[in-house]
Amino acid sequence: MGLSRPHKAGNGVSTRWVSFFCIASFFLGVLVINRFWAVPDSDKMDEEVSSVERHQSKALHPIDDCEKKASLKTIDAIVRAGDILSQVSQTHDVIMTLDKTISSLEMQLAAARAAKVNDDVRSPMVTKSGSEQFKERPKVFFVMGIITAFSSRKRRDSIRETWMPRGEELRKLEKEKGIVMRFVIGHSATPGGVLDRAVDAEDEQHKDFLRLNHIEGYHELSSKTQVYFSTAVAKWDADFYIKVDDDVHINLGMVGSTLARHRSKPRLLAIIIYGSHSSDLPLATNCRGVKYHEPEYWKFGEEGNKYFRHATGQIYVISKDLATYISVNRHILHKFANEDVSLGSWFIGLDVEHIDDRSLCCGTPPDCEWKAQAGNPCAASFDWSCSGICKSVERMEEVHQRCGEGDEAIWHTSF
Repeated sequence: MGLSRPHKAGNGVSTRWVSFFCIASFFLGVLVINRFWAVPDSDKMDEEVSSVERHQSKALHPIDDCEKKASLKTIDAIVRAGDILSQVSQTHDVIMTLDKTISSLEMQLAAARAAKVNDDVRSPMVTKSGSEQFKERPKVFFVMGIITAFSSRKRRDSIRETWMPRGEELRKLEKEKGIVMRFVIGHSATPGGVLDRAVDAEDEQHKDFLRLNHIEGYHELSSKTQVYFSTAVAKWDADFYIKVDDDVHINLGMVGSTLARHRSKPRLLAIIIYGSHSSDLPLATNCRGVKYHEPEYWKFGEEGNKYFRHATGQIYVISKDLATYISVNRHILHKFANEDVSLGSWFIGLDVEHIDDRSLCCGTPPDCEWKAQAGNPCAASFDWSCSGICKSVERMEEVHQRCGEGDEAIWHTSF
C-alpha cells in the first residue's frame, strides 16, 4: 500500500518533452519577430512626425491660413488697383492735353474774331486783315498796361525814372523776358489837338505808349479798360494781361515770379489775380459829384446794399481767356461808373478762379520796406487812403529806394 506505482510508458507525451517544446517555441518566436519586425527608419519617422504636426497645426489654426490667403488676395487687389489708377492717370493726362488744345483753338478763333472787329473800327489806312494780324502777334509772357491820362506827364516821368525800364532796356525786356510795358492812353475829343500832339511827341521820345481808339475822360474808364484789353489781345499773344494805375509802385521781378507760378499749372484758364478786393457801398443819388458816385446804385437792391466783391483797380491781372472774352463781347458788356466794378460784373457769371495774392497789395513805407528787408519784396505798393501812392510824383523815388527789389532783379529772375 505504501509503495508508489511505477511510471508506465504509454501513448501520452512525456513532461520533459512538453517542457522542451515550450522552450523551443519561445526561442523560435523570438527569432521570427526579430527577422520580420524591422526597426523603422529615423528619417521616415521624422517625416511622419512632421506631417502629423502640420495636420495638427492646420486643425488647430485654420484662421491663420485664411488670413494668409486673404493677405495674398489683398496684395493682388492692390497691384490691380495700381494698374487701374495708372491707366486712369494716363487717360486723364490725354484728356487734359486734348482739352488744352481745344481751349487754345477756341481762344485763337475768338482772338481772330476780335482782330476782325478791330479792323472795322480802325483807320481805313489799315490794309491787313484781322486774321493776318492775328497770325503775326508775337508770343509774350505778359502785357502790362499802365493806365494814364493827358494830365499825368509827371507821373509817367516818375515811373520811367524808377521802376520802368527805358529805351533799349525796354525793348530788351520784351525780347529776352517776354514782358511788354506800355502807358495806355486814348485820344482827346478833338483828335489832332494840342493834347494829342503832346502825347505824340512824348511817344516819339520814349516809344512806350499804347494808343487806343478811345476818347479820354475820367468817367470813361470802364470803356477804356475794355478797349485796352481788346487792343492788347489783338496786338500780343500773352499768357497774362495786367492793368495798373500810374500812381502805383511795381517790382517787376516779383510780378514775373508770381505769374510764373500760375503759368506752370497744367492748364491756364480763366484766372484773375489781385492783391485787394472791395465790396463798398454803391453811392446813391444824394452823392452826385462825389468821385466814386454810382448812378446805377438802384440795381444793387435796397438802400444800404453793397457791391458784389471785386478786385480793386490799382492793379489786377487776367489770363488770356478772360482778356479774349472781353475783346469778343465788349460791345454787349455793361459798363458801370467805376471800372473795377465793371470788370467784376463781366466775370461774375463765369467760371473764374479768383486768386487773392497779398504781395500785390502792400502799403508804402514802412510796410513794404519791412518786407523788402526780410527778403520778400512786394510786387505792388500803394496807399489805401489815396487808392495809389499819395503825392506819387514826389514820393515815387522814395518808395522805390526803400521798397524796390533792385534795378537788376528783373534780369536775374528766371521765368
